[in-house]
Amino acid sequence: MNISNKNITVWFSCGAASAVAAKKTIEIYGKNNNIRVVNNPIKEEHEDNQRFLKDVEKWLGVEIEYAINPKFPDQSCETVWNERKFMSSRFGAPCTLHLKRNARQFWEIKNPTNFIVLGFTSDEKKRAKRFSETNEQKLLTPLIDLSITKQGCFDILLEANIDLPHIYSLGFPNANCIGCVKASSPTYWNLVRKKFPDVFKKRIETSKNIGAKLAIYKGERIFLHELPENAKGRDLKNYNFECGIFCIKK
Repeated sequence: MNISNKNITVWFSCGAASAVAAKKTIEIYGKNNNIRVVNNPIKEEHEDNQRFLKDVEKWLGVEIEYAINPKFPDQSCETVWNERKFMSSRFGAPCTLHLKRNARQFWEIKNPTNFIVLGFTSDEKKRAKRFSETNEQKLLTPLIDLSITKQGCFDILLEANIDLPHIYSLGFPNANCIGCVKASSPTYWNLVRKKFPDVFKKRIETSKNIGAKLAIYKGERIFLHELPENAKGRDLKNYNFECGIFCIKK
């Protein structure tokens, strides 16, 4: 697609895919367009995400800006859940709405954009299509256009000598919040219990107070405190990182 003299905003989530999407967007469109890379900082993400952001910022050669919802200046999911008395449903979670989508909309009021870029990989063509059909913004999909998978994003970053976010090395499939309330898998929640017991206890407390049954076990919604420690669901997606940086048992 030939684009000139346009404002392109890349929404960087501190994940591998959005990092590579930003790099490819700059390579393809940077000469003739104004490209900005923007992040929604979330308090509940792993602290190493900000180290990764700074490394990616140097790699891209551009400043990564922040977009924050002024109604939730602390950017905390806990604040949103407690204020809304709601954590998640099959339609999504209020933290995503207020801390990401609404924060993006507030930012775009002052910073009009012609195109946006998200980290949709070539594995996610249906998700990208669904996003385009349900959102007004025009979407660019450099990773899909270049047939880059999520594993391919990991490979590109490792070849650039950028350590991936630490959360990946602990077995988590993405770099979003620790104890993401959109997850319902017993495998996921027991991994949170094992790797981040304090976070797991906090999710138990908040979900009990609100009445949110976050896990699905044997076909039924249950509270986290009811989840057996040996309960398993579908395996989380693992990717083969280079040995020497990360090594995952198969």
